[in-house]
Amino acid sequence: MKKSYKTLIPFILIVIMTLACSFSASTANIADAKTARDYDGNDPTTVFSQDETFYCTVELANAPDDTTVKASWTAVEVEGQQPNTFIDEAELTTGSGTLHFELSNDGLWPVGKYKVDLFLNGELDRTLEFEVQ
Repeated sequence: MKKSYKTLIPFILIVIMTLACSFSASTANIADAKTARDYDGNDPTTVFSQDETFYCTVELANAPDDTTVKASWTAVEVEGQQPNTFIDEAELTTGSGTLHFELSNDGLWPVGKYKVDLFLNGELDRTLEFEVQ
């Protein structure tokens, strides 16, 4: 029995082309991220006082101009709140460079544990944990 590969080759090419079209080869990455007491991230910290603004700086590398980064802030375990209470989020669409996120409060932040989840193009990239004392 002789097999003919002539009909199999077009099928394989279609499968390869379909996979190539759905695959994203973006090299965008978060090279560094930190919480800080200042907008530029020059005073990094994981412990804030109740009256401070939370700042988060993100170094985005190898990113095309349509890359999205989202910061989602959560009160993980704080006084007077249900565990894992969503606070706020912000999303930026940009290319490589330093990104700045901040979260402020008109009153005092409750004492406890917080986090900011950083999403790169819709996928969770990392979580930065911090606390208020």
